[in-house]
Amino acid sequence: METVPRPGRDVPPKNDKLQAKRKKPRRYWEEEATPTAAGASPGPPLTKRKNREPGPQRPKNSGISKNSRISMKPHVPRRAREPRRPERSLSGAQDPFPGPAPAPVEVARKFRRIDKSKKLPYSKSKTRSKLEVAEAQEEEASVRAARSELLLAEEPGFLEGEDGEDTAKIRQADIVEAVDIASAAKHFDLNLRQFGPYRLNYSRTGRHLAFGGRRGHVAALNWVTKKLMCEINVMEAVRDIQFLHSEALFAVAQNRWLYIYDNQGIELHCIRRCDRVTRLEFLPFHFLLATASETGFLTYLDVSVGKIVAALNAHAGRLSVMAQNPYNAIIHLGQSNGTVSLWSPAMKEPLAKILCHRGGVRAVAVDSTGMYMATSGLDHQLKIFDLRGTFQPLSARTLPQGAGHLAFSQRGLLVAGMGDVVNIWAGQGKASLPSLEQPYLTHRLSGHVHGLQFCPFEDVLGVGHSGGITSMLVPGAGEPNFDGLENNPYRSRKQRQEWEVKALLEKVPAELICLDPRALAEVDVISLEQEKKEKIERLGYDPEAKAPFQPKPKQKGRSSTASLVKRKRKVMDKEHRDKVRQSLEQQQQQQQQQQTQEKAKPTGARPSVLDRFAR
Repeated sequence: METVPRPGRDVPPKNDKLQAKRKKPRRYWEEEATPTAAGASPGPPLTKRKNREPGPQRPKNSGISKNSRISMKPHVPRRAREPRRPERSLSGAQDPFPGPAPAPVEVARKFRRIDKSKKLPYSKSKTRSKLEVAEAQEEEASVRAARSELLLAEEPGFLEGEDGEDTAKIRQADIVEAVDIASAAKHFDLNLRQFGPYRLNYSRTGRHLAFGGRRGHVAALNWVTKKLMCEINVMEAVRDIQFLHSEALFAVAQNRWLYIYDNQGIELHCIRRCDRVTRLEFLPFHFLLATASETGFLTYLDVSVGKIVAALNAHAGRLSVMAQNPYNAIIHLGQSNGTVSLWSPAMKEPLAKILCHRGGVRAVAVDSTGMYMATSGLDHQLKIFDLRGTFQPLSARTLPQGAGHLAFSQRGLLVAGMGDVVNIWAGQGKASLPSLEQPYLTHRLSGHVHGLQFCPFEDVLGVGHSGGITSMLVPGAGEPNFDGLENNPYRSRKQRQEWEVKALLEKVPAELICLDPRALAEVDVISLEQEKKEKIERLGYDPEAKAPFQPKPKQKGRSSTASLVKRKRKVMDKEHRDKVRQSLEQQQQQQQQQQTQEKAKPTGARPSVLDRFAR
């Protein structure tokens, strides 16, 4: 007789491998677990149950039910939180320097744009919280910028002579022999005596060079690789040449009108409203091309839309001396009466006028920080002025011939062209005043100087003269580190196109050009009060005035007319007391000021008849 197997009996045993739990393999960065027995696999430690101590038991006959909210657990104080262990990396090593890298306070102060000495204005809590958040963000940005300076490994060059040696006696041939092959290739001479004299201009990246001769010769090339982009003859006198926002476009001031060409030498535009142009300046952040003409007009052309923003009459005759301030985009015009006027497209009159020389002004230059302005005049004087509000001369020097052309480098070097000689003066570093006592370098050219400009991010000075173009080596002239997102000398065509789109989206309006750009972030209290008065006169009432107190009705039977009047009277009395208290405090302050003034007066002084008019 066959019997059915009972459950749990006569069943074939399962495989031991399936019954055993598969243990998770231990990684090399995990801590080694203590094996429970010899021969155990080194896996992660198994979770163990905590040995709970038996708590106080509730007596059986207690009157507290199970569903009661009264807790029978004794109060146990919380343990202090253990300090967080430093995180381990994949290799198991700890970071010896945890946290962000410390930033030097002096370097962070250099990037700070908020003056912490000024207290935040009294305003509503919401507005004040927004101001505090903005201030914290600016502080964090300055710290990050200071910390990123550790990545700027390049240092500016310099030229040092031996004991007692004058660096002005060092020739260009000696410098070329001492530097490496790549730097020596940056020194060259272009013999173009047939079409001179020449004016030249470098692109913002410092990679391309455009120059134009008085007899119509115009060319653009990559001066580092010596690759020619275009070369044309416009069959007309060329007075000035200027790159626009990129090396793909440049403007040429010809004898009659203003022309714009591309890097292939194709004429794109002829702006006939800008006629008889003598000097050109391009404002990169505003996309404005400023032109000075023989007719005495200063014209601003917006190259992004092709419209003339402003045409200002300087009332100074022929304009042939012009320079821009890179810090605030103000145009400086040198005039024949010895003054330099500062112009903005938002104003029809000059923002300021500075009397610089007894004769006419021959050249003007402003450094990259916008702090100093160098001028030279017919009186053979070379002066440096302070542009930080005082407009006073800081230093002066008499030159034998007088400087006809001036230029500042990115590191604060000042160059002056006097006939066929070029003199360079250096200071202590960037944003420092150049010392006019002893020249840093001196070089003699094969023709009279007609144009000067330092190449951005390179220790190179380009000189246009009647014999052609000369590229000089000037150690310590260029900024060694560049911003790859702003001016990248090694960008491709695709990167240049993306940068153009971004720059157009971030274009600064011409109306915001002013002497102090920091004033744009401040509140114009006078204009705000004037607008408020006009609004009150137009509406007939003050919409921002405080509404009269209206008591809210209380419970039934408690909001009688007498109680409402009583509450109104109470609020009115409180406001009246506050006003009286404020007036009394003001009177006390005035009395204290008068007492301090009387004590400051000399005791032996005789009374005067005019004392009764004193306030």
